[in-house]
Amino acid sequence: MPETERERRVIDEVTKGLIIGGAVRDATEQKTFGVEDPSTGQILCDVADASPEDGMAALEAAHTAQPDWAAAAPRERGEILRRAFELITERADDIAMLMTLEMGKPLAESKAEITYAAEFFRWFSEEAVRISGEWKVNATGSGRVLVMRQPIGPCLLITPWNFPLAMGTRKIGPAIAAGCTMVIKPASLTPLTILKLADILAEAGLPDGVLNVVTTKSTGKVMGPLITDGRIRKLSFTGSTEIGQKLLQQASEQVLKTSMELGGNAPFVVCADADVDDAVQGAMLAKMRNIGEACTAANRFYVHADVAEEFTKKLTERMGDMKVGRGTEEGVEVGPLVEADQRDKVAELVDDAVQKGATVRTGGRIPSGQGYFYPPTVLSDVPTSARLAKEEIFGPVAPIFTFTEDDEAIRAANDTEFGLVSYLYTKDLSRAIRLSERLEAGMVGLNQGMVSNAGAPFGGWKQSGLGREGGSVGIDEYLEIKYVAMNV
Repeated sequence: MPETERERRVIDEVTKGLIIGGAVRDATEQKTFGVEDPSTGQILCDVADASPEDGMAALEAAHTAQPDWAAAAPRERGEILRRAFELITERADDIAMLMTLEMGKPLAESKAEITYAAEFFRWFSEEAVRISGEWKVNATGSGRVLVMRQPIGPCLLITPWNFPLAMGTRKIGPAIAAGCTMVIKPASLTPLTILKLADILAEAGLPDGVLNVVTTKSTGKVMGPLITDGRIRKLSFTGSTEIGQKLLQQASEQVLKTSMELGGNAPFVVCADADVDDAVQGAMLAKMRNIGEACTAANRFYVHADVAEEFTKKLTERMGDMKVGRGTEEGVEVGPLVEADQRDKVAELVDDAVQKGATVRTGGRIPSGQGYFYPPTVLSDVPTSARLAKEEIFGPVAPIFTFTEDDEAIRAANDTEFGLVSYLYTKDLSRAIRLSERLEAGMVGLNQGMVSNAGAPFGGWKQSGLGREGGSVGIDEYLEIKYVAMNV
């Protein structure tokens, strides 16, 4: 249960039902599920648990609203996004409290996410009026070529629990700007933030049926029929590679356009000439943002042997000094992991590394008491046989490996099926360009520990996904190209 009057108010103000065609309704089978506070393990509230029939009702609403929404003026769509941006910004404190309660991250982290999330609405409010086409004389001079870009149609958006607002706005923003209607299925661990966002968009003037929210614990059962129905024309998913592969198989039946932002296993390379203090600062951002529960989190630290001990000592001091506790408490820097299974997986990976010879420099044990806490942990002398050398950690653990040659570091960094983001620290410009080009990732953080930016194309290589979100290309994922041949 919420612990303070403000927490109770924030929870009470959130819609708990399904949002379909602009109306709030219970699930047809009257089922609900509880949303847990990961810092206490207690239930915050119950929300509707949709059935397949509810999912199809949401699809019907999106399908019905699509023609009118596609015909809406680009400026109108942009102004709705701009108003929503302003409302999110005005209400950042309450949204941050809600996010912290259901996800666990400290309030400061939640507020930072809200700033980032709102930027997608501001960015795409401006992109809505910049959807371009083409007109030219054909090669023979006897005809004309007209190229137009039109809304792809109803979209199915499936978002994860770790960034409950930003992963929604990153998909909803370009869909609204392009003129697409949507069914969104937020993660069952953190559905409240998206429900709050839907209320804000309605207040900003989004017409009924453009955004439909379906909360459920049975994602496959409820979303599967939508994917194979034929009226959905776009699927955007952020989550694990394993689930993404299954969704791609389902999407192939209707040949859906897909965006997939999947798993990561980011390397963090510190060259011998790097500024160690800057590298440690960047490591703190790349590792500890969102308690390490981020697909962009640095998972494998490759540090040149000449600076490895200095880097390890300074990183250990920084991580060891971080205050762990309930995210709503003042001064807390590290909240709980989102659920018991996630915490236990992190502990299992650390235990495996230690058993194979890694040294714990700080942290490394589940603390006693309630909640799903795991302390910031630094491991040195990590063998390459450890599972965390290959598996995504999704927690506050920094395993450090050493290297002596650049080629060795790049081979190790690229030795993964993932390719979302890589981090590189060096003061040598030539080395920076050369190694950045060789890193097999969709994004590179060069002398910085943060790559997320609403104005940049976010996405990965290899099994880290398909397509890009954000930037000038982000709206393309929600548009179809039509070519008209004209004989004049």
